[in-house]
Amino acid sequence: MFEQEDYIPLSEDVFRLIRDLIKDYCGIYFDDGSKYLIEKRLTRRVRSRYFTNFRDYYRFIRYDKNSEQELSAVIDLLTVNETYFFREQNQLRAFSGEILEELRETKKESRKLRIWSAGCSTGEEPYTIAMLLAEKGCFDGWDIEIHGSDINQRVLQTARKGIYRKNSFRTIDPYHMNKYFVEEDGLYRILDVAKKSVNFSFLNLIDPFKSRFLGRMDVIFCRNVLIYFDNASRKKVIDNFYERLAEGGYLLLGHAESLINVSTAFTLKHLRYDMVYEKPRKRCVFGGDQKILQR
Repeated sequence: MFEQEDYIPLSEDVFRLIRDLIKDYCGIYFDDGSKYLIEKRLTRRVRSRYFTNFRDYYRFIRYDKNSEQELSAVIDLLTVNETYFFREQNQLRAFSGEILEELRETKKESRKLRIWSAGCSTGEEPYTIAMLLAEKGCFDGWDIEIHGSDINQRVLQTARKGIYRKNSFRTIDPYHMNKYFVEEDGLYRILDVAKKSVNFSFLNLIDPFKSRFLGRMDVIFCRNVLIYFDNASRKKVIDNFYERLAEGGYLLLGHAESLINVSTAFTLKHLRYDMVYEKPRKRCVFGGDQKILQR
């Protein structure tokens, strides 16, 4: 590992150029206090590309024909992916005890359920969702798809393997641990009963075109992701979620996040255990009477 004096110096002007390029690419914003972090984490990458300074490296990631691939590697190095199973349990109680109960009724004819974990990191969140659905029992035989997406290729590799260390289980109870995981050489592999309905893909949340391939979603989880975006990027992401959600679908954000000053398109819904956002159903007027159009 490089000592501090071995870091390639990053000037203020080049730092701002790299920062803005990253923000335009994926929405993640680094404030003025992040210069040293970028300098520290990218020095090895700059040297691996045979550059001796950040200015030439910036030109490379800005103009090279493989710039998107290189930017993806930069994001892998700069993003922190701290998560664990059954995170924010009150919200999960609202999801399992109230949202899923409602969806069981509104979707009982199609028997299809589609859930998106946006910014899924190493996969603990979508696998938690899969376990909660399995525990309900009433969705047996349904066509269920849980889609996890992230912009970090490294964490997606971990998610697809479904093998975890002990720090991923800080709030899980012994029941779920014993039922859905098997220990292998000090690590824990998730069993197919929870893994089979989950798939993962690389996805940039501010790119509305690629997310269209996901189709309509009944629930979108995007927890503790928007805090890393600037406000303009948050609006792009939320607009994208609105388009992807079915009418009456739910958006679940982290407890430190809200849509204040971001969007007024959603309705804030108070459930027993938590507050969530709902995409309103369209209404039609027939002879003076309003009727809700069902999904």
